Amino acid sequence: MLASPILGVALMNALALSLVVARSRVFHTTLYRPMLLNLALSVAPLVVLVGGLAVVVLSRYVVPTPVVVGLLVVVGLVWLLLLPNAGYLITELNLSHRRDEDGVPMWFDVVLVISLAMSGVLNTVLNVFAAQLVWVVQVHGDEAAPLQSLDARLIVVAILVLVSFGMYLGRSVRLNSWDVRHPRSLVGKVVDHLRSPGAVGNAVGFTFLHALFLGIIYLVVVGPVVAGLIALEQSR
Repeated sequence: MLASPILGVALMNALALSLVVARSRVFHTTLYRPMLLNLALSVAPLVVLVGGLAVVVLSRYVVPTPVVVGLLVVVGLVWLLLLPNAGYLITELNLSHRRDEDGVPMWFDVVLVISLAMSGVLNTVLNVFAAQLVWVVQVHGDEAAPLQSLDARLIVVAILVLVSFGMYLGRSVRLNSWDVRHPRSLVGKVVDHLRSPGAVGNAVGFTFLHALFLGIIYLVVVGPVVAGLIALEQSR
């Protein structure tokens, strides 16, 4: 049941990576490294989440419960800070990398940037679904039905809003996840930006529309998976 979306996300990432590399190899252009960096940052949150949860699960057998809870909180915070990097690929949906002298067909670059954007969308969806599963297991136990509970849905909405606002900060304020190391400077940049004319309206509009877009994709991709899990559980 979960294999199909996971495989689909992996294939989309592989397609995006292959097209970026093939562009330089087939058309003899300079490899556009920012695309590779953004793609790697898009995958990073899921790697952190899976790896961090594995460490937490193994730690349950060797360290006290408060330490395990602390590890879970740390993993969650690091994951949340990195997560906007996944959706950030949506904002790269342009052809700014094109040069007239490259000789790359327009149709190739169109498929390339769409693949990059969709890999970011699907990476975000898979990350949020994984977080929703962790929440449900921790709060409700090992059952599928609570995936449709109010709290599980609110978790999804909250994460998508935070991700979208993080994407806005990355695109408009040029902040990165690692800027959290300098919290005073980070807060100052955000406050100064939001004080500029029209900035608050832009921030609200950007956050709302991107969260809505990601939410709709989430329903399309994850909705059938949740329904299938619940049906499978009820048939036992």
